[in-house]
Amino acid sequence: MKESQESSIREAWGLCLILGLIMINFPFVHIFNTELLIFGIPELVLYFFIGWPASIVVIWLFVRYSGTDVQTDSKEVEDKSNP
Repeated sequence: MKESQESSIREAWGLCLILGLIMINFPFVHIFNTELLIFGIPELVLYFFIGWPASIVVIWLFVRYSGTDVQTDSKEVEDKSNP
């Protein structure tokens, strides 16, 4: 069971990496690289200033969610080893 959980966490990290690389490469950057100004700021700059923190928040939530399972497992191991 633990191996399958570690495997799924590893796959999720790989997915985060791939999605992050896709978001900063040609297709998406080209979509937002226009002359359009939103509140006087170019659309591409807003894409990076909003997309980067959003990706950090998603990764933070993933770490926080997956970290709670790891912490409870390590506490159980510590409790069993100390008499």
